[in-house]
Amino acid sequence: MIPYGHQSIENDDIEAVVKVLKSDWLTQGPKIEEFEKALAHFCGAKYAVAVANGTTGLHLAYLAAGINQGNEVITTPNTFVATTNMLMVIGAKPVFVDVRLDTYNLDETKIEEKITKKTKAIIPVHFAGHPCEMEKILEIARKNKLIVVEDAAHALGAKYKNKKIGSLKSDLAVFSFHPVKSITTGEGGVIVTNNKKYYEKLKLLRSHGVYKNSLGDNIMSELGFNYRLTDIQAALGLSQLKKLDRFIKKRHQIVSWYKQELFKLNQIVLPAEKQNSYSAWHLMVIRVKNKNCRNPLKHFLLKNGISVNFHYPAVYKQPYYQKNGYKNIQLLNMEKYHQTALTLPLYPDLKKKQVIYICNKLKSFFQS
Repeated sequence: MIPYGHQSIENDDIEAVVKVLKSDWLTQGPKIEEFEKALAHFCGAKYAVAVANGTTGLHLAYLAAGINQGNEVITTPNTFVATTNMLMVIGAKPVFVDVRLDTYNLDETKIEEKITKKTKAIIPVHFAGHPCEMEKILEIARKNKLIVVEDAAHALGAKYKNKKIGSLKSDLAVFSFHPVKSITTGEGGVIVTNNKKYYEKLKLLRSHGVYKNSLGDNIMSELGFNYRLTDIQAALGLSQLKKLDRFIKKRHQIVSWYKQELFKLNQIVLPAEKQNSYSAWHLMVIRVKNKNCRNPLKHFLLKNGISVNFHYPAVYKQPYYQKNGYKNIQLLNMEKYHQTALTLPLYPDLKKKQVIYICNKLKSFFQS
């Protein structure tokens, strides 16, 4: 079975992990700070705080930014549920904006109509690694005195107007290091920011709200969490980070193979990359023009050894959200996307002959 996504682990990654396993530190050691400094430098940010996974990163980012119970937060329905689940956990209300039908990111032209006196923040999600229209989003945020937290779980290595995601003027940005992401630490994530106050708060909340005073005593000043990354994971992350540009270039190459093979297949819509952006190409999402074809196509590809996926069902259609205030929401573009999208395999080690095989199966499905 060709997986839809897969980690790329090489011998130097394994050696980096083994070296830490033989050292004195397995967690809360020197590799964490080394990894954080490397990530901050890569992203063009002042500070980075490594955490257990992208979800914990979102949780801490929201808390550090002061998003509270009763606040409304504008975001996209086309995301993994972690984006909005962490808002629900702290008592904030996700407010969904419809998506664009080119990048499948939230439609920046529809944000302002959703702003109320309760609106505290905007959470743009760089879906599939393609940057949102951040210039417009940041302009709206400044005008309305709103916080911007980028959910950049898909977008490490992406650029917007030649600036890396993580270096823009948002308040915080959160990345994920799950195995199918740009680089992996197994599980893991990081929050980057240029705000020292947020940075200090994030570090405190990450480790039980405890800090050491001048006498070396542990003092708990906040109700925090154990959201720490290990040195084992940080060592893997440092090794992977050195290869990130290569990984992203390979993803671009694979997408170009798909497009070369499929551009004449009129029954599908291929994903776009806007001129002002450099996508991290986390996902290869196509749409079928006839929604009745999507599920049969999915089963046909699976039957032929091709693992496909669906990113994402509209968050507001999830059973939990349906039971908790979102039953009557219907966004036109998201509904169209929800009914027609399918994720094809995409990861750095995918071979050209595998891409051609996948494309030939797609063609044969529609020809039959």
